[in-house]
Amino acid sequence: MSFTGKVVIITGASSGIGAAAALQFTKEGADVTIVGRNEEKLKTVTARCEEAGKIPLAIKADISHDLDAEKIINQTIDKYGKIDVLINNAGILGRASILDGTFLEKYEELAKTNLRAVIKLTTLAAPHLIKTKGNIINISSVSGHAEKNPLFTAYGLTKAGLNFFTNSAATELAPHGVRVNAISPGPVHTDIWDSVKEDPVSSKTLNIKTALNRMSGPEEVGELILFLASDKAIAITGSNYLTDNGYLLIR
Repeated sequence: MSFTGKVVIITGASSGIGAAAALQFTKEGADVTIVGRNEEKLKTVTARCEEAGKIPLAIKADISHDLDAEKIINQTIDKYGKIDVLINNAGILGRASILDGTFLEKYEELAKTNLRAVIKLTTLAAPHLIKTKGNIINISSVSGHAEKNPLFTAYGLTKAGLNFFTNSAATELAPHGVRVNAISPGPVHTDIWDSVKEDPVSSKTLNIKTALNRMSGPEEVGELILFLASDKAIAITGSNYLTDNGYLLIR
């Protein structure tokens, strides 16, 4: 799958799935904009991409801030002149309880990054994607389909909303030749997952059993991202791909 001449924006690209996808797109010839909040980690990803053949445009930004979202789109257009693929990968995780009164506050915090920022970036990128007949890939979660741990219900709600938005955006943008899809990973070896395991409250009720008795690496999800972004997936829009090793089969 060659992406030579294609411009790809990846949020949450300083680690995990986003970093893996940045490297994979670079190896396939794409011009990549990587976005993240951690400047040092962005430098590491930049160096890895450079070793693979191209230096990405690295933007330190918090996508939950509208001005930062605008900066991402504007700087990408200034450097590359177009956008072919938007990968809304950035997300944050947090636990909340109805009984201790933290639920609403935590939900609003999570929704700013996991849902509202995706809507903002999609709105800003859509006119550019219409020009290139490009596509959008939203990284959701199995939690948006079913959440086994009640402490992560607020997180699951943001991902369920993302799934709904993906479908609606696909419907609206399809007449313009723009595809919109989602990927819902199960447990993946990433910094977010490691932080959950290390948290004594969250890990106490954590269930990481999968039907295939394994967890995915970020590169596996990255390969699916590349497929959906490529012309091989030209007929696919409004879809949500589960890549969870059978996590939802065991409930």
